[in-house]
Amino acid sequence: MKNLVRFFVLALVLLMVMPVAAQDELLSASAENCDYGGAFLSMEAVDAHTVKFTLCNPDPAFPSKVAFSALGIHPSEHLTATNGGGPELFQNPVGTGPYALENWDLGNELVLTRNENYWGGASGEPTLIFRWNAEASQRLAALQAGEADGIDNPGVNEIELISADSTLALFPRPGTNVFYLGLNNRIAPMDNQLVRQAIAHAIDKQRIVDTFYPEGSIVADQFMPPVIFGYTPEVAPFPYDPEQAKALLAESGVELPVQLTISYRDVVRGYLPTPGLVAQDLQAQLAEVGIEAEIVVMESGAFLDAADAGDLELHLLGWGADYPDATNFLDYHFGAGSSNQFGDKFPEIVENLTAGAQLADFAARYPFYVAANEAIRDFVPMVPIAHGGSAVAYRAEIAGMPHASPLGNEAFSVVEDPSDDTFVWMQNAEPIGLYCADETDGESLRACEQINEALLAYEVGGTAVIPALAESYSANEALTEWTFTLRQGVMFHDGTELDANDVIMSYLVQWDASHPLHVGRTGNFSYFNAFFGSFLNAPAE
Repeated sequence: MKNLVRFFVLALVLLMVMPVAAQDELLSASAENCDYGGAFLSMEAVDAHTVKFTLCNPDPAFPSKVAFSALGIHPSEHLTATNGGGPELFQNPVGTGPYALENWDLGNELVLTRNENYWGGASGEPTLIFRWNAEASQRLAALQAGEADGIDNPGVNEIELISADSTLALFPRPGTNVFYLGLNNRIAPMDNQLVRQAIAHAIDKQRIVDTFYPEGSIVADQFMPPVIFGYTPEVAPFPYDPEQAKALLAESGVELPVQLTISYRDVVRGYLPTPGLVAQDLQAQLAEVGIEAEIVVMESGAFLDAADAGDLELHLLGWGADYPDATNFLDYHFGAGSSNQFGDKFPEIVENLTAGAQLADFAARYPFYVAANEAIRDFVPMVPIAHGGSAVAYRAEIAGMPHASPLGNEAFSVVEDPSDDTFVWMQNAEPIGLYCADETDGESLRACEQINEALLAYEVGGTAVIPALAESYSANEALTEWTFTLRQGVMFHDGTELDANDVIMSYLVQWDASHPLHVGRTGNFSYFNAFFGSFLNAPAE
């Protein structure tokens, strides 16, 4: 049968029904061939501390991908005991990281305690607490009152106050992000390319950046920030031109006024510091050309799920870099494995992204990104609006290595509060879930990164890939075979020891859509799908 997975059957049976001591077999899985459309041909535990991935095509960004938190490693026993999903898994994570979950008081706070057996050395603070507030002014008030030790995304006004306060320290975060207006081409009249182009011409991006964004923010003329490889300055954007927008709407033949819905979540992001005000401004700009848009505010988790499923007409969303390469921005959103948020995919985009992702030489890759960016501009799956500057802030007395990460993955194991044994971090929203294989929001990912670890990691405060659970790795010349050597003696928070089977199981339950543990919170596993293309044994759409 096409796309069958070849398991060591005895190992899988033992894993499901026998105690840990009986798990002596090494896990392995493979696709029959690469016709299913995904990146993996096989994955195997070579021995107890070595794993090997064989890819269908070269992938120079593979180390950066496997460093990401959605590919954190979980104990195979825990995945099995929780049946791969449900609150038992996404509200009860077990990892190897510097902190372990102590208590999640839903709606109030998330309490983590120091992992005294952490392979990387003890964290600076015994207790790490996550709290949240959607209002930037309230986050700053908590910081000033000593109720929080660090905060995320100060607002425009708050940045000025922090800079003038000697008791606080501001750490600007580079604008490696994008804010965009998503358009779903499966919903009329956005199925008409002229309507989508009219919307692109109708938006005054400069007005939005000047009015609602902090210093350091710039207008987005492409989906890619200029500092990330894949940005192509020769591809000029559609200019702001309301009269051209009206002409395109007239040419499209749609009946005016066009009735649409703009959906958003009231969560502050570096790419969108004032979502409600920006939504109202976009509503007003579209009205000027004959598009009447109703604004709908949604709960964060429901919004992300609906956007991912392709259920929204227009939506405000954005993206921050997970790793500094075009594949993270473009392939995730427009490639073969991307979600349905923009509707149907365009072959002119997908084919160029696929070709560009398989080349190691930047010069050889570049022409494919020129073509892809031209197609993205012309087909308008979304309108890029801004690359937002943002920051984090700490109380000035916080020691260790307080920092802002360009990837938004601040590591709190390296900070210390000299006044007590607790570090309190206040962010914009509560995590949705802590099984981050099946989450995409930054609040969940940042919390997961303190608990679970991937094979590789990004340096603290930077983007360079460094060893983590794998102490070393190598690839063949073709970049299709990647072998990772695990650290020995690494312990999970539940007292079990990390081995190669844990790595393979953590990947396999995402890769194989027919696996009994391919469950998660929603079952989307969006990052895996976007990073590595189609799932194995995916049901036909």
